[in-house]
Amino acid sequence: MADDMLPAIAILGAGSMGGAILQGLVRSGVAPYVTVTNRTVARAATVEGLPGVTSLALETTPDANTTAVAAADIVLIGVKPIMVPDLLREIAPVLRPGTVLVSLAAGVTIATFEGIVGDGIPVIRSMPNTPAVVGKAVTGLAVGPSASDADLAVVRRLFETCGAVIDVTEDRIDALSTISGSGPAYVFLLIEELTEAARGKGFSEADARLMAEQTFIGAAALLDATGDDPAELRRRVTSPKGTTERAISVLQGANLSGLFAEATDAALARAQELAAGA
Repeated sequence: MADDMLPAIAILGAGSMGGAILQGLVRSGVAPYVTVTNRTVARAATVEGLPGVTSLALETTPDANTTAVAAADIVLIGVKPIMVPDLLREIAPVLRPGTVLVSLAAGVTIATFEGIVGDGIPVIRSMPNTPAVVGKAVTGLAVGPSASDADLAVVRRLFETCGAVIDVTEDRIDALSTISGSGPAYVFLLIEELTEAARGKGFSEADARLMAEQTFIGAAALLDATGDDPAELRRRVTSPKGTTERAISVLQGANLSGLFAEATDAALARAQELAAGA
């Protein structure tokens, strides 16, 4: 295998997040062997035929998970958090020494993983977001005590096929999830509301969507291209005593910063509830 190629990968549960990671891997061309499992034939069919991907359905292949894990060097756990313990008990007997387990499950701790598969299996907890499907994710990675620098390096390479990667301690990963993990939903909500404001001013549905969506896309592209601080870019648009200044004043008067702090605090509280099994 070429030095830039990733080893064999299994993705158990290629739903929203697992599927996004899969798309990033396929697009990158550096993952020649990926086995994906899903519960239904219909879901398995959605990724069947992708280059380098073997898609298995538990509906027709009951041992699909253990089959996938037995041949993998990196195993991504993408099922719903409540399903993780049972899945770990299922695959634990076929995990080979050195296989790296990567959690995509919100609220499931590294200790939970190690308590089932044993502390000899490297575990890395990840928190990606859905822009992975277009190669623009932000992924936080937290390593367990059995994971080596080499384990982290190969998992980092995996997630770099889908975007940017941040290393965090596990006690910070829930906080990260409230910013980048949930963040795309906040952006989409802002686009929805700006579109609605445009419709309210008499624009057609098509024109309202075009204005709102392309404004966000263009602003993000400008931020990316310049590398300038967003506050500085905002100031350049905001002429003294102009229309934008008046609008920004309304938004700031509504305590927008406080609302974001309150919203992300609420998300963090829910993540902690999930970790506690609530």
